[in-house]
Amino acid sequence: MDINLSQTFIAVDDHDKALAFYRDVLGLEVRNDVGFEDMRWVTVGSPTQPDVDIVLEPPLADPNAAPADREAVSELLAKGLLRGVIFRTDDCDATFERIRSAGGEVLQEPIDQPYGVRDCAFRDPAGNMLRFSQPRKQ
Repeated sequence: MDINLSQTFIAVDDHDKALAFYRDVLGLEVRNDVGFEDMRWVTVGSPTQPDVDIVLEPPLADPNAAPADREAVSELLAKGLLRGVIFRTDDCDATFERIRSAGGEVLQEPIDQPYGVRDCAFRDPAGNMLRFSQPRKQ
């Protein structure tokens, strides 16, 4: 039996701002941008990983969620308290410079971590923490 990751989700509060960041700054390709009634299905992904989609969705996409729950999750997103995503890069420093020069909100400059990677961190426009990790050369 073979099990592979197909899709993962990142909460965003504005699809257009998210697309400008993930497509224009990070260089991910837009795979789907489909509207249906009051919803929008947007997926992006790395050209080198055609079988893995990142779904950019509202903080609480469940149409049956209570308004109080939607508000609570939106507040957590705004504070940057939802889980982040770690991307792998072959050049942490160059990735850092590209995102920083495009106006990305820096959380951590590139640093060698004791657990074997060099990484840096940013916030996306919705407040999610994104880390960019480069395995250290042996």
